[in-house]
Formats: sequence, structure tokens, C-alpha cells
Amino acid sequence: MTITYEWRGEVDNAALNELHAEGFGHPVGQVDWAARLQRHSLGWVCAREADRLVGFVNVAWDGGAHAFLLDTVVARPCRSNGVGSTLIRVAAEGCRAAGCAWLHADFEEHVRAFYFEACGFRETAAGLIAL
Repeated sequence: MTITYEWRGEVDNAALNELHAEGFGHPVGQVDWAARLQRHSLGWVCAREADRLVGFVNVAWDGGAHAFLLDTVVARPCRSNGVGSTLIRVAAEGCRAAGCAWLHADFEEHVRAFYFEACGFRETAAGLIAL
């Protein structure tokens, strides 16, 4: 399996909607990802096997030192092969190049080991309000 990774790669809305639905267990949406990313994101990383989108992570930011991971997703057949951790590494490189000092991630308990062990995040105190 040869996977390529691209910071701020071209986004195919249909392919990303399908991958997002698979990864997060919801029906395929009609989100205009390309417009959303251009409007709100520092960057994003696309992982492709040949022409197929097999991974994605979005990086939002505060316009300064802090960047935030959103929507990290890897296609089922490509999981547990380093695709996700490489997405995060490439995202971190893009954030570092943009002058960010911190990369934040929040996540559900079942992916805790991925973020701490595979990606090198460390635990911090944080808060959350459900809206």
C-alpha cells in the first residue's frame, strides 16, 4: 500500500463526505468541504492511495500560536497501518511552518492510545461545554 500525504491538498467534496460518513458513522452528507476549509482552516492533510481518499485531518487555528485538530479520519481498510499518525505528523509540520506553538486535540476515550502513544500528544487539563 503506497499512501501519499498532502498539506492543503485538493479536496473532492463527495469523496470527503463519504470518508467522513464512514469514519463517524452517519449518513453521507452534502458538505461543501472545499469552501469550509478555505474559509476556516489553517490547513488540512489528505491521504491518498492512488486516486482514492483514505485519510483526512482538518486543522483550525486562532490565527496565532494555537492550532486544533478536527475530523481526523482514516478509511477502515487503512487503519492500524500508520496512516492516522502520519496525517497528524504532516499536520504538525504544517502548523510549525505557519508559526504555531501548540497543536491541540480533543478526542473520545476509545482513541486515547492513538493520540498519546502513536502521535505523541500529552495530557493536559481542559474543559468543554456541550452546546
